[in-house]
Amino acid sequence: MGRGPGLVLVHGAMQSSASFMKLGTALCDAFTVIIPDRRGRGLSGPHGDGYAMAKEVEDLDALLAATGARDVFALSSGALITLQAALTLPAIRRIALYEPPLVLDGASSPALDWVPPYEKQLAAGNLGGAMACALKGTGDRELFTRLPRWIIAAMMGFAVRAGAKQGSAEAPSLQTLIPTVHFDGLLVREMAGTLMRFKAIQADVLLLGGDRSIAYLPPALDALATVLPHCRRVELAGAGHLAADDVGTPQRVADELAKFFS
Repeated sequence: MGRGPGLVLVHGAMQSSASFMKLGTALCDAFTVIIPDRRGRGLSGPHGDGYAMAKEVEDLDALLAATGARDVFALSSGALITLQAALTLPAIRRIALYEPPLVLDGASSPALDWVPPYEKQLAAGNLGGAMACALKGTGDRELFTRLPRWIIAAMMGFAVRAGAKQGSAEAPSLQTLIPTVHFDGLLVREMAGTLMRFKAIQADVLLLGGDRSIAYLPPALDALATVLPHCRRVELAGAGHLAADDVGTPQRVADELAKFFS
């Protein structure tokens, strides 16, 4: 959508291109905005055999080649993909990253502790329970995420059932999106302990975050700020992890992106 220099928006877990419609609209007066569905979501096909970070980087490479875009904004697991891509794709000029869940020590971390119980619930076919595990492990610091997991599971189970018939190719339902979180967990695990490799990134980087996000995300931004050669950091007061999403405050994020990418 829009006109001007190309800008790709890469979504994170439990999202699709539909999650960035408001953000794209806020930017399209100054940029040609490209919003892909990552594998397994929306209009894209399945994750395929041998899924790993390399596949996501290949997809972004193909998209940049097809559109001529050189700038990328990415959220959460999408930000991990973009970090890795900036190491190897010369087409990338500038990247803006909103709270990549980078595990710093490569060992046990709150950023991964939610994965085993999520996988257990997913294997049992309990989508509400799987979603509750993901929310407890990744959600913002707010009253809802402090509720007991069984209460969140019951609420999410109702939401899954209520929304099962409302999803579409353009805006996937919770029933479609919850299983895709498995693949985002794989990316977080694969990237654990890789902080120092990003010293080699030559692209200009904007690091974005909110002060209401879960506690393990700001330290990852702090650490990246110490190793990235060309970066600056902006914290959005009162914002959480999903600020860029349609359910968040996308205009605030768009204002920062417009300044950086202009």
